[in-house]
Amino acid sequence: MNEYINLTAENIESEHICCAIGDPKHQAGVDRKKKWIKSKLSDGHVFRKLNARGKTFIEYEPIETAWVPISGKNYEYIYCLWVAGSFKGKGIGGELLEYAIADSKEKGMSGICTLVSKKKKPFLGEKKFFEHYGFAVVDEIGEYQLLALSFDDSEAPKFCDNARKMKIDSEDFTVYYSTECPYVEYEVGELSEYAEENGIAINFIKIDTLEKAKNAPCVFNNWANFYKGEFVSNTILNANSFKKLIG
Repeated sequence: MNEYINLTAENIESEHICCAIGDPKHQAGVDRKKKWIKSKLSDGHVFRKLNARGKTFIEYEPIETAWVPISGKNYEYIYCLWVAGSFKGKGIGGELLEYAIADSKEKGMSGICTLVSKKKKPFLGEKKFFEHYGFAVVDEIGEYQLLALSFDDSEAPKFCDNARKMKIDSEDFTVYYSTECPYVEYEVGELSEYAEENGIAINFIKIDTLEKAKNAPCVFNNWANFYKGEFVSNTILNANSFKKLIG
């Protein structure tokens, strides 16, 4: 039987957070991620992971306080559900999701939702996996979709109007990011260094408050790329992937 752990203020410093395990270059990102989680625990933030050394976890919290441009009432929002490597195919993803669903019902929530895309994209959940558990599309922006599993007849969540813009005024390559993901910190530094060395203008806009997250000008989970004023992707970039993208 699989054993799971929920992060708390008491155990978070001694527990790993699954992503970037044992990679020194991402330690600063891990530290900031832990700090962010600690600040969100009072909002009802849940980070549940397999009690093992692996990337196997689910992370969610009430939509009212979730750092995403999605509005709604009394729904949980799943930031991330990840099962990687040798842990795949063992039912762990299902157990994590079933826990979140049961936990949401026990808390008297009206449902639970998450961000996916019509075709699989990095850092987003598998649409078919969630549909297997009864999730259905309740809103969409282009190829991005908001899936929800409703427990009652309450109004479903939806993307905020500002997120539908998918445009900004700046022509420069622009990255919106937050410390929700431990990989982000290092990649911001790497991209900044590459841009400076090559005389490329890159703007970095940090989403560091709930208000900024709710007012993001695009679909946003923890990273969003714009080029020439247009939304390009949600993929976290390093120097090599940036070169390919603008090439």
